[in-house]
Amino acid sequence: MEFVKELFEKYEIRKNKKQKTQFIEWVKGMALDKGWTFNVEKGSFGTRNIVIGDVDNAKVVFTAHYDTCAVLPFPNFITPKNFLVYLIYQIFICLCIFLPVWIITFFGMFFFSDYIDIISLLANILLLLMVYLIMFGPANKHTANDNTSGVATILGLLKEFKNTDKVALVLFDFEEVGLVGSSSFASKHKDVMKDKLLINFDCVSDGRYMLFVLNKKTSYLVDEFKEAFVSNNDIDVEVVTKGVFYPSDQACFKKGIGVCALKKNRIFKSGYMDRIHTIKDTVFRKENIEFLVDGSRKLYNLISK
Repeated sequence: MEFVKELFEKYEIRKNKKQKTQFIEWVKGMALDKGWTFNVEKGSFGTRNIVIGDVDNAKVVFTAHYDTCAVLPFPNFITPKNFLVYLIYQIFICLCIFLPVWIITFFGMFFFSDYIDIISLLANILLLLMVYLIMFGPANKHTANDNTSGVATILGLLKEFKNTDKVALVLFDFEEVGLVGSSSFASKHKDVMKDKLLINFDCVSDGRYMLFVLNKKTSYLVDEFKEAFVSNNDIDVEVVTKGVFYPSDQACFKKGIGVCALKKNRIFKSGYMDRIHTIKDTVFRKENIEFLVDGSRKLYNLISK
């Protein structure tokens, strides 16, 4: 895991084209040095997905997104096992976005009625600007959990596996603006990925409760996941197949499995994720990454029998 220090010092921010290119070249050097095949697949809206290994012949594909989100004044609060709380929070955020527009329009109608058209135009411009800043605004300078942790896991697997193993590693671009990179990859490899197992690491370093989200197509692997990823003094493990909503790149694949780290307290006993998309995203539990890399090797051995 000696690469982690360099990853944070030089490549923690991966938002603009130059930053992504520098990161891609760094990963390329690591991959080629270990004997992996390396390719950058271009897709929709300038997407550049990093593909390491042979996807066609791989028994399992491990993934994470490498792009950086825009910094926000509020966290993207996620409760994977409590969709109602997640939905209420998202509605609250939307109300906060629309509220300034409503206030400007409301007061404009009463105090500046002669200029209501201009005021309405300005209000809508403000709304579009706010949405733009959320999607494409200045980069968050702290990305420990989202998603330098996922990147670190993939790079750990790059070191752990050999190119001769039937494993492929993919780093998706443009996850933060709507799963664009993974959608492009899924479309490009539609026939190959139809029945191929994909495991996606997104936000896996802030929390000691590791959640593995399986679906109907992958529920047959519950026992293998429990055997490969065993709870210890630092990390608790939960493998679920239903009643969970975790919005990330695995959603683009029929046999996609999502992995994330959660925290728990008396209020949110089922687990929650906070700090991401804000300057407070600084928690990087190295033991989480080592746990996932070690468990992934064990899982691969189990499913390859």
